[in-house]
Amino acid sequence: MDAAALQERLRRWRAQEAELRWTGTFWEYFDRVRENPRLARLSHARVYDLIADAGVEEGPDGPRYRFFTDELFGLERTLSQLVDYFHSAARRLEVRKRILLLMGPVGGGKSTLVTLLKRGLESYSRTPQGALYTIVGCPMHEEPLHLIPGPLRGELAAEYALYIEGDLCPVCQHRLETEWGGDIDQVPVERLALDEKHRVGIGTFAPSDPKSQDIAELTGSIDLATVGEYGSESDPRAYRFDGELNIANRGLMEFIELLKSDEKFLYGLLTLSQEQSIKTGRFSLIYADEVIVSHTNEAEYQRFVENDKNEALRDRMILIRVPYNLRVGDEQRIHDKLIRESGLEGVHLAPHTLRVASMFAVLSRLKESKRQGLSLVKKLKLYDGLAVEGFTAKDLKDLREEHPDEGMVGISPRYIINRLSTALVRPGVRCINPIDALRALKDGLEQHTGFSHDEKERLLNLIYETRREYDEMAKIEVQKAFVYSFEASARSLLNNYLDNIEAYINKTKLSDPLTGEELEADEKLMRSIEEQIGVTENAKRAFREEILIRISSLARRGQAFDYTCHAALREAIENKLFSDLKNVVKITTSTKTPDQEQLKKLNDVAARLMSEHGYCPECANAILQYVGTLLAR
Repeated sequence: MDAAALQERLRRWRAQEAELRWTGTFWEYFDRVRENPRLARLSHARVYDLIADAGVEEGPDGPRYRFFTDELFGLERTLSQLVDYFHSAARRLEVRKRILLLMGPVGGGKSTLVTLLKRGLESYSRTPQGALYTIVGCPMHEEPLHLIPGPLRGELAAEYALYIEGDLCPVCQHRLETEWGGDIDQVPVERLALDEKHRVGIGTFAPSDPKSQDIAELTGSIDLATVGEYGSESDPRAYRFDGELNIANRGLMEFIELLKSDEKFLYGLLTLSQEQSIKTGRFSLIYADEVIVSHTNEAEYQRFVENDKNEALRDRMILIRVPYNLRVGDEQRIHDKLIRESGLEGVHLAPHTLRVASMFAVLSRLKESKRQGLSLVKKLKLYDGLAVEGFTAKDLKDLREEHPDEGMVGISPRYIINRLSTALVRPGVRCINPIDALRALKDGLEQHTGFSHDEKERLLNLIYETRREYDEMAKIEVQKAFVYSFEASARSLLNNYLDNIEAYINKTKLSDPLTGEELEADEKLMRSIEEQIGVTENAKRAFREEILIRISSLARRGQAFDYTCHAALREAIENKLFSDLKNVVKITTSTKTPDQEQLKKLNDVAARLMSEHGYCPECANAILQYVGTLLAR
């Protein structure tokens, strides 16, 4: 951005800020509310509209809310529960009088989720659709419609569809009587922009030493310097309404690790959650409209649940589990985002590096299934949307129901990114590949104090399992690079195979493309492909019929069939293409002193890896050497 563009951007920003400095009379505000009742929404409705206005799209596990899509990955079910809560609360159902408790493992995204809501509210309040207004000088930023006496509110609701809830805070009530003589015509109103930094509409409370932490942090305190001036501690002018619960009115209150707080802080939430009121100093209950969100880990939550003294508060909570992500693709997006946000420059990440690290992370979170023949690796692939022979979408649903708490334990994204960071910043490193990443993850197990001996052994086995998966990925990657236009070759071989099995099943003949001669189905070709995956002579007809049924099923849904749509057929096609090539790849990559022809072939393959697959010269050479050692075994 050049200086002129920056100046123009600053000019527009100042114009936007000027819009936010609107002030007017109560009746000017009332005219605005009458035209747009959304201006007087309650806090839960504002949060719901914030999410809904961003839009929604369908994902593999349910709706994906665009408000979260760039920051949170693989949490569709959790986010759906969250949005359902706000949707109900926005309609003023009883659920809004509850504390929203996010429970999950460390690094699972709880804090990120709350931060997104806070930052979103700040931005939303600065837009026309998210605008809100307050009485000038009110310490609790309250709704100006509170100035309307209770007996008149029913008429307004009937005539203008305006719902008014709550009463004036002690400060505004005192000012209305003394400063404005009870005349609401005199009360000034201003546009309000929520801002956590300046403690406007967004509060945050973190527990500390209960012996030194004062409840005044939540509910404000007496201003001893002014008690003598005003003569009474019950005079609102002698009280600072600056507690986190006070300033969070109209917005959101975040309790960090709520269940670690002292009991006196927890009990203070009972009245707020049920009655939507704060007990402050020597005043009657003060109305507060705020979303209360907290987060905790599972161990703290279990201790809280087991304590009978917490029954009343527990009944006023809505629990939403925030597990670790269980899809490799989404886990990879998490790590990619964290690395892009860092200041790392000049170090190349080889293809599959983040995927391999993500595979290890997800494997550590999965639980063994009782389904016969389903390994953790197959389960990982199913969760990631890949086809696994012998399993369907229905099996995927059953697997998720088999362990409802799956994802609540395992390796966190923080551990993965910490270990990758260690590898990335080593002196002289210009590129790290999947083997470097696995080595860094393995070394970190010994340094991590939170893993027991048995857990380290389990994780070490998963690293070896992940490496075996990478070995296959690496061999296929190199073999594809050896085969010019692999995808085209695979499609050609697939089409040839499909034509022949269709002729075989339907007992028809094929036409020679050159001579037009009618030919029998090529049994030799079909068996050469099927034998790659162990299809026996007796099972060949059933296998061929299954392929044709799959094609018909996809066609009815308007989807095209290709070799990747069927896991076994994909393996067969790839194996067939590579079977004749394997010796060439083995000899070319494993020889220590390649001749001129082999060297030219290696250079061509390396160039293809760099141009088509994102390798740099260093990692292209590394994968060729690595695959050479694998094929030489």
